[in-house]
Parts: sequence; C-alpha cells; structure tokens
Amino acid sequence: MERPIMTVAEAQEASALPCARAVHLDPGTPASPEQQALPAAVAKKPVAQKGPAEWAYERLILYIRSFEEQLDATQEVAMGFTGSAAGVLRIEGIGYFDPDLVTFYGRDESGVKTQLIQHVTQLNVILRAVPKAVTDDAPRRIGFRLAADLGGEPAPQAPAPQPA
Repeated sequence: MERPIMTVAEAQEASALPCARAVHLDPGTPASPEQQALPAAVAKKPVAQKGPAEWAYERLILYIRSFEEQLDATQEVAMGFTGSAAGVLRIEGIGYFDPDLVTFYGRDESGVKTQLIQHVTQLNVILRAVPKAVTDDAPRRIGFRLAADLGGEPAPQAPAPQPA
C-alpha cells in the first residue's frame, strides 16, 4: 500500500494525532474513550512530545473516568492486575514518572495501603466494579479528580450514580 504524499505540516499533524477505535456489541453502550475526542488539556501537548508514562497516565485517567460513569451508587472502581496474584486495588491515586513508570496508589481487599509501580511495557490492568468500602458514604470517584488534574481545574462533581 502506497503512502499518500503529505506536506511537512500534514506529516507533523498526522504524527501527533493519536489513533484509536472501539466497537461495542450493544449500540446503546456509552461512548468509550477511544470514541471520544481528547479533552483539550490532553490534546494541548502533542503526543510526540509526551513520554510513554505521561501518555499512558493520561489515557488511563480517561478510561477510569468513563468506567466510573457507568457505576451505580453502591459501586466504586478498583483495578485487577493481569498476570499477577496481587489481587484488587481500590484506586486512591495514580501517578507517573517519565519516561517509563506508572504508579497506582490505593488499598487492597483487606484495606491495607498498597502501591504498585509498573513499567509502561508491563501495563495490563482490569477495571472492576466493587462494592463501596463504606456503605453510608457517597461512592468515591477518583476518575473525576484525576481528569480535573489533567486540566488544572477544580474537580467537577461526578454525575449522579445510576440506581442499584
């Protein structure tokens, strides 16, 4: 297959734009991060200027926020780690250290403070809906706090949880 001829500006723009796609069985499924435009704060810095850890961190935030939007009031987001016996981590924070490390902060199923430091080449996570840790409080929505941090704005209120 032959590549189309591009101007320098077109080539630079094309190299900076991320490629993504998703297809869901149910057409009523809410749009996933691959199907949405990048938030302005994320798109502001070209992908080519981001380290692998920064780019992974930003996209993880988008996935977590999208996952949380689908949870009901009795659930919170947690992460399972593929290929590991580490169990499940209730997400309390995420960070990165360029060029190649992503860090997850939280608590395990027993409530023990936990931190996972993972190289971006080993990054495989499963987002899981788990029962809220404290049943009389509102569910904690870390994805909305993380997304607000991307744009340097105060954390917006999470959408009203879906009924159980």
